[in-house]
Amino acid sequence: MKAIIPAAGIGTRLRPHTFSQPKALLNVAGKPIIGHILDSVIAIGIVDIIIIVGYKSEAIKNYVAKNYSVNVTFVFQEHREGLGHSLWVAKDFIDPNDQLLVILGDTIIKAPLDTMVGSSSHMIAIQEVADPRRFGIVELETSTKKVNKFVEKPQNPTSNSAIVGLYYFSSAKVLMETLDSNIKNNERTLGEFQLTDALQKMLEKGENFSAIEVSKWFDCGKPETLLATNAYLLETTELTNVSLDHSIVIPPVYISPTATIRRSVIGPHVTISDNVVIEDSILKNSIVNSNAEVSSSLLENSIIGEYVELTGTFTSVNVGDSSIILAK
Repeated sequence: MKAIIPAAGIGTRLRPHTFSQPKALLNVAGKPIIGHILDSVIAIGIVDIIIIVGYKSEAIKNYVAKNYSVNVTFVFQEHREGLGHSLWVAKDFIDPNDQLLVILGDTIIKAPLDTMVGSSSHMIAIQEVADPRRFGIVELETSTKKVNKFVEKPQNPTSNSAIVGLYYFSSAKVLMETLDSNIKNNERTLGEFQLTDALQKMLEKGENFSAIEVSKWFDCGKPETLLATNAYLLETTELTNVSLDHSIVIPPVYISPTATIRRSVIGPHVTISDNVVIEDSILKNSIVNSNAEVSSSLLENSIIGEYVELTGTFTSVNVGDSSIILAK
């Protein structure tokens, strides 16, 4: 059994934060996104993991090496040409008989992974969405949840069931053969080698897919969804002992034990990372990354990068690493 985590993306919609680090390492609830994904995979007993890397790959490698002792293989995706291509570049590390659990490296999903793994059929996680044109979708048999059809970003959708970035393959053989055929024949949709197209071909070859509906799904591709993910994960995070100097904490929050909080109100839904200093400020629904300093500020719905110095009264800011902002 192997897990594959595609994490080669650049994360343009999350700039300026992704100018200095890959999207998978952005902090939510005290830990990088990929850390939460690895924890969920390891929790169900999977210790053989492939991570597809590209943009700022060394940072991801260093984080994993420092924090995890499982067997991780890194595969470099030089050209990002779609999710299907991302899985295909790992072909030399996948045996035809392998069972595969695939989780996108920028996605947090609440799903019963243990019930998916070991299924006799392939499984796809889905969620109902208001505008399915933005996603790959499935058409289902209502009673059995069996998948009848896959379509990538349809202009006239026949279903609201969006594929959310979590897949289980009971055997890798047909998947890898289909991806190999698509790439050799240059079969693209919207300019990329789509995994959805390969899944449809697998259906046509007689492979069976079942769908499982997830209760929570966060695609951490934009600042607002990153903050929503942070808020959701904090609901299950316990606050460890921290030193507070004349300050108030409104749970749920995560505050690193190495942070310094003075004369401030923190929360709800705030993450304070390592070596942060907060003074004379009020923060809610925000993420403050390591080694930042915030003083005399009122912040809400904000993301503060590493080594930022921010002083003054604000409402909402989105500040990249190593910046200085002083309000007059």
